Amino acid sequence: MNPILVEVTRGGQVESRHRGSIAVADASGKLVAAWGDVEAAVYPRSAFKSLQAIPLIESGAADAFGVGEDELALACASHSGEPMHVERVEAWLARIDCREADLACGPHLPLYEPAAHAMLRAGERPCRLHNNCSGKHTGFLSVARHLHIAVEGYERPDHPVQVMARQAIAELCDVKADAMPVGIDGCAAPNYAIPLGNLARAMARLGDRAKLNPTRAEAAKRLLDAWKAHPGLVSGTGRACADLIEAGRGRTVVKTGAEGVFTAVLPEKGFGVALKIDDGATRAAETAMAKVLTLFDAADKNEPKLAKHLRPAVRNWRGDEVGERRATEALARLPQ
Repeated sequence: MNPILVEVTRGGQVESRHRGSIAVADASGKLVAAWGDVEAAVYPRSAFKSLQAIPLIESGAADAFGVGEDELALACASHSGEPMHVERVEAWLARIDCREADLACGPHLPLYEPAAHAMLRAGERPCRLHNNCSGKHTGFLSVARHLHIAVEGYERPDHPVQVMARQAIAELCDVKADAMPVGIDGCAAPNYAIPLGNLARAMARLGDRAKLNPTRAEAAKRLLDAWKAHPGLVSGTGRACADLIEAGRGRTVVKTGAEGVFTAVLPEKGFGVALKIDDGATRAAETAMAKVLTLFDAADKNEPKLAKHLRPAVRNWRGDEVGERRATEALARLPQ
């Protein structure tokens, strides 16, 4: 059974407990640290969008369409649907001669509440541009356009764009492409079940590119640089990813995924991190990742933007502090 990594208190008593597993690996695949079962396969969900974006650069599509660093960040993003996200995706789509209807992801309200409230007040409805994965999907469409293949059905697992993405993911994770179970993500794109330790290895390789071929190393560097330079585009205002990247001051980039998954690259150390909270709680994943970053000196625990996720107060609707969320003793130090 995986250890309890995060707990939530109320009135001095522990009210909820979150079990999970964490893998920290280097580019060779060596486990630097591990909590729980890191050999079990998990669906990374949005936490491995950087790997899905590799073909955007390797195929030549990014250069052919003048994809900027901000758009590369959006290809890796689970954005909040703010104007800074939506307007960029819309302009990118126009440049590749596509439109909102070509996106396979469904519409949902912006994740940024002020943007959602403004839309509702104006009597407007969200469209596919507001989907948090619209940047990733525009990257897929760019590859299809560049290779002069059908954009229709680009999200299907057997489409050439997805075959390219699956192969890149498999190679970076050191798993066989046909051995990865396939599931369909919330945005309709394929998602692949990968052992947690292998996912951490892939993240490490984005930062330590010494053994990647030159083309892949260049793709990884460009994506990592974009991710690091545009934390707000990768997530959104007040989101954990933006906060933790900014708190790291260049020492880390992180990416959340649904169902309690979180990944990180620690480029200065050459490490990658992948974690999964068993019950899928995002709140626990954010606190666990914040704690791991402090354990590896990838962020200062006194940084306000990290502290708000490391040990946040639990408040009632009146604003009173009634408890806290915190890492457990199991995460107090690196495992021996």
